[in-house]
Order: sequence, then C-alpha cells, then structure tokens
Amino acid sequence: MSRTVTVGLDGSEESLTAAQWAAQEALRRAVPLRLLRAWSIDEDPRTRLVDPATARGWGERTLATAERRLRRRHPGLDVEATWVAGDSVEELCAAAEEAELLVLGSRGLGGLAGFLTGSVSLAVLARTRRPVVLVRPHDPLESEERTGEVVIGLDVSAAVDELLAFGFAAADRYGCGLRVVHRWAVPALYGPDLVGIPPLLMTEVAEDTRRALDEALAPWTEKFPDVAVVRDCRQGRPAQDLMELSHDARLVVVGRRVRRARIGTHIGSVTHAVLHHCLAPVAVVPHD
Repeated sequence: MSRTVTVGLDGSEESLTAAQWAAQEALRRAVPLRLLRAWSIDEDPRTRLVDPATARGWGERTLATAERRLRRRHPGLDVEATWVAGDSVEELCAAAEEAELLVLGSRGLGGLAGFLTGSVSLAVLARTRRPVVLVRPHDPLESEERTGEVVIGLDVSAAVDELLAFGFAAADRYGCGLRVVHRWAVPALYGPDLVGIPPLLMTEVAEDTRRALDEALAPWTEKFPDVAVVRDCRQGRPAQDLMELSHDARLVVVGRRVRRARIGTHIGSVTHAVLHHCLAPVAVVPHD
C-alpha cells in the first residue's frame, strides 16, 4: 500500500468537491494526493461517437484543470494526476487497495433513481476492503471548515476495531471530539410494542449494552488519551439519529460487513440510509 489519498475524478461537481476534501485530508496525513480519472468507452455515451484519443484528451484536460486549482490553493500539496483506460469500478477498487484512503463524490438522495452517486460508487463500496469516504456536492469550503465532532455509528455485536481505529485517528488529526453512537433494541421476542416489557429487562439491556460499549472503547481511549469521547448509547433508531447528527458533524464513520456472496449490494441498511441522507462526509469502513 502506498501512502496516498486517492480521489476519483470525472469532472462532475460531486467529484470536484471530493477532490477539495481529499486535498485537505492529504495535507493532514502528510501524504501525496492522487487524482484518478478512469475511463471506458462503454460507460460514457458521450464518447461513443469520438475516437479514443479525443476522449483521452477530455479526461486529461479535466485532470490538468483540477490539478492546477488544487496546487494554487494548496501550494505545499504534492499532487499527481493519472488517466487510465479501463473499467471504472475495477480501476477505483485497485486504486483503493494501493492507497491509505479512497475519496469519491456522492449526490446523496436525488433524481429519479434516488441512488447514491450511481452504480460505480455503489459497486466500489461493495467490493473494496479499504475505507472509502463519500463527499456531498456543496461549497467545498463548507466541508473543510466543519468544526463539529467525528461521529461513529457503532454496532457492538460486530467487529468494531476497524471503525474505532479509523474514527479515533480522524478525531486525533482534526483535533476534535469523538461521538460514538450505539442504539440498542429490546429482544425481538417482545415485538415492536414496548408497553408489556418489564422495566427491569429494559434496565438490564441498557446496562449490558453500555458495558459492552465501554469494553470496546477501552483500548482506544488509552491509545488516544487526548481525544474527548462522548458515549451516546441508548434505545433508538441508528440511521435516523446519525442523519440528524450529520448536520453538525465533521465526519460520519459507518461500517460495512464484508460479504462474499455475489448477490446484493453488500451495504447494510443503516449504512445505506446514511449514505443517502447525511450532509457531512461519510467514511465507510469494511470489517469482517
């Protein structure tokens, strides 16, 4: 793995905003920024009527323009630009494996289809085993000047070390607080109606969950003693709460369980909802 932050660039507003965010992240990590333009004639109907050399010229001009703007804005940033001919999903997945972080643009929920950024980003998220950050299109300064917390959506019943490592390191780089959000539910055998649930059971579930969260956080609070941690552990709906917290968050971190089945999007329901609706940049961290 090379020490770079890589951003997928196609000239869209989403990808240009992602490039601005990625530039800031590369500076914080003290690593080069790599701009990657992957192109396939089968993916872009606009290029089917032109020869490959012309299409490549368009892509290289997009890269060159973005590179000039980033160098002008961040004189100390080491920027490299790469144009590759090939399947976008395969090239972005390969780039993710080689980089510390892959950054992509995200439209969130919008348009007739209502899907995140389209099939390319969804496919990359489903296939890569490396962290990916998705950035919404808006004024690039807005994401750079966010001063809120890093928010982690955590499920203590799953593997959490990958998420906590990413979230604590991000909060440490930003010099901000970290909010760890865990939402629990009563055992399914009681159904959705909470009226008949004994208060003692509710108390026991809450205490057990808080204890599990404390145990998961213990090694990371010791490793990052300067990161102020808020334990946000209660009954509720994780997707809805994470979306509300994203309004003020600097970064939202969610997990994606690595699945080897070939069918399905391989993105959990909470992560999928967060990707569609969160206003802050969202980091998706795969875990087993």
